[in-house]
Amino acid sequence: MDASSSGHDHVLKPVLNTLQLWGIAVGLVISGEYFGWSYGWASAGTLGFTVTALFIAAMYTTFIFSFTELTTSIPHAGGPFAYSKRAFGPVGGYLAGAATLIEFVFAPPAIALAIGAYLNVQFPALDLKLAALGAYLVFMTLNIVGVQIAATFELCVTLLAIFELLVFMGVVSPGFSLANFTKGGWSGSDSFSLAAVPGMFAAIPFAIWFFLAIEGVAMAAEEAKDPKRSIPVAYITGILTLVVLAVGVMLFAGGAGDWTKLSNINDPLPQAMKLIVGANSNWLHMLVWLGLFGLVASFHGIILGYSRQIFALAREGYLPTYFARVHPRFKTPHRAIIAGGIVGIAAIYSDELITIGGQTLTANIVTMSVFGAILMYILSMLSLFKLRRAEAGLARPFRAPLYPYFPAFALFGALVCMATMIYYNPLIFGIFLALLALGYAWFLATARRRAESDAAVGAVSGR
Repeated sequence: MDASSSGHDHVLKPVLNTLQLWGIAVGLVISGEYFGWSYGWASAGTLGFTVTALFIAAMYTTFIFSFTELTTSIPHAGGPFAYSKRAFGPVGGYLAGAATLIEFVFAPPAIALAIGAYLNVQFPALDLKLAALGAYLVFMTLNIVGVQIAATFELCVTLLAIFELLVFMGVVSPGFSLANFTKGGWSGSDSFSLAAVPGMFAAIPFAIWFFLAIEGVAMAAEEAKDPKRSIPVAYITGILTLVVLAVGVMLFAGGAGDWTKLSNINDPLPQAMKLIVGANSNWLHMLVWLGLFGLVASFHGIILGYSRQIFALAREGYLPTYFARVHPRFKTPHRAIIAGGIVGIAAIYSDELITIGGQTLTANIVTMSVFGAILMYILSMLSLFKLRRAEAGLARPFRAPLYPYFPAFALFGALVCMATMIYYNPLIFGIFLALLALGYAWFLATARRRAESDAAVGAVSGR
């Protein structure tokens, strides 16, 4: 390790307050209220998907209450990577870090395409991929300029996005019909039967999309002013906010008319509103423009998340140390921001490679991101159990409530999700494994260099 490796060019600046962290927690996820989830209706129907979504909401709630213990005990920009490394050593750290990286690098291209779809409602001639590319360039730049500016912007657009979801519910409520929501609600049938169950399991990735990436707040832990106090508040209020919004959006969109028309598109809310107010309503135009704030909030926030994960992995030698530098003026991991952006842009322009299994590009990117998330959730809960036994004396400013039941339910839910996703998405799972294998080859090839680097740090610390 060179001298600079322990200097200020590898240090993040703690500037974020509780409200900004809440904005990041909700903002990371809120695009999931605007698109992605409705793909679950295609296989499960509205009622079947509601059951799936409630199960996933319970899993996420128990997960966040448990995950917060790890985040406050080990406030590290690597988040799950740091927890699994401490619990299971370098291999555990690699698996959690790689899984988190896949989750956070593959989520933004799906959101960028949705931004393009929303803009296309207003500008039909606009190329979706060009709009997605533009979104990357704008928000990568904003993230490089500074985390304080980025977090303040994130808070503002998150508040606007929440406001817009409430406006959507209010505007479509006069036309809401429970009969619309329940018609064919069990995988096309009006009554429940065992034939609906496979579709409910197949819809799991899209229910996860409602909440995916909320754990990204952990990657801002080194930049929080008081992580032991502010992160628990941000996490808990954040997950409660998102559960309420998810239930409301799903009910009102499904009750607006023929929900089957919304089940395979990237802009279900404008299309649901169009069923009530017509294509030329000012309400619809407002939803499209303000609805972009929800997509922007998540897109911008996840760029923050993936960059901190790349930065942390590079700082520990799991990725090339080139990506572990922070900008000398802005104190942000600019190289990591750019690297993740290049991968995301490549995904957007690789639809011939990614469109497999008869699903859309967006659906497959969502599924790939969810595979990374679920593996990370499993490893994080296992880390919690391991550290409770191995490091009973570790300072825990926040302790998981109802331990061991909350983390056990979260672990059970994650295992169910992983098993069903593998069954319904074998090709994407194969690609996911291939990515992990490539990363593991790099991990093995650089093992000696990491050991020498750790020894050098230990020698410096001992002086």
